Amino acid sequence: MNLLTKFPPRLYSGEMISEFHQLSEKISELAALTQALRRENAALRVGSAALTAENTDLARRMDEAHQRVAALLAQMSAATPDEEAV
Repeated sequence: MNLLTKFPPRLYSGEMISEFHQLSEKISELAALTQALRRENAALRVGSAALTAENTDLARRMDEAHQRVAALLAQMSAATPDEEAV
């Protein structure tokens, strides 16, 4: 049995009831803030995952472009001595 409900309400002071209401409101606000932060955290996780995937894709594309440029430079340097001999 809860000690607060053990006694009839007339034994509680008005001030005590007011404090319970204030505490109850603060707990409700805390619960609402907690839920809002959980939603925000979930949204940030989704955004972070999307950015990580995009970053991985961009890094892959940059590596492919680097390899193509390196291959073109190799072809150009290989072709240059032959052209000078002509």
